[in-house]
Amino acid sequence: MNADPLIVFDMDGVLVEVTESYRDTIVATVKHFTGREITNLMIQEYKNSGGFNNDWRLSHQITHDLGVEVDYPVVVEKFKSIFWGNGTDGLILREKWIANAGLLERLQERFGLAIFTGRMPDEVDDTLGRLAPHLRFNPIIRTGDVARGKPAPDGLVRIGELVPDRELIYVGDTVDDARTARAAGIRFVGIAARTQPCRGELVRLFKEERALHILESINQLESVL
Repeated sequence: MNADPLIVFDMDGVLVEVTESYRDTIVATVKHFTGREITNLMIQEYKNSGGFNNDWRLSHQITHDLGVEVDYPVVVEKFKSIFWGNGTDGLILREKWIANAGLLERLQERFGLAIFTGRMPDEVDDTLGRLAPHLRFNPIIRTGDVARGKPAPDGLVRIGELVPDRELIYVGDTVDDARTARAAGIRFVGIAARTQPCRGELVRLFKEERALHILESINQLESVL
């Protein structure tokens, strides 16, 4: 087995700052159906409860919990229309790359980089194509590439099958990411940004899931590896 592990990244909140994209799309979608403007704190509380890696499902659940019944496909279509816009005003364009210049390039040379994300394929391709076209992540596992999403271990198991000679380390920012790694028998590094709502609760959850390290950003990753 190769001495250096393959680093597998979640995307949202790890590689990409998504407060103004996915998170604001959740807010806008819920407001469209309920007339109420929810907070990022509420979104994080749902995320910390587990089982809400899918932001379509989360938007639908919050809408339901606020007393409005809307069919799931209707919520999904509204979410997508806000997220993508008309090609020039979609909230996806507000995303920002988190890694400092040179960090992932150095890690790529030693460890190799992969991705396991709950994003749809077109969302992955658009963001990586705009923000990191020079980086090579291989393999990339997305929604639809495996039968079950997080916190099921299928995505990480699949990467292990594709790269059988490498140990894996998974880097994520939610309790579902941590539970996915534990279910797959893979070491986990948790990202809990200082600006994260409910950060103390998230850190506690990461510790319960036996995270190898808990960092404020992937920009600290090099120092612990």
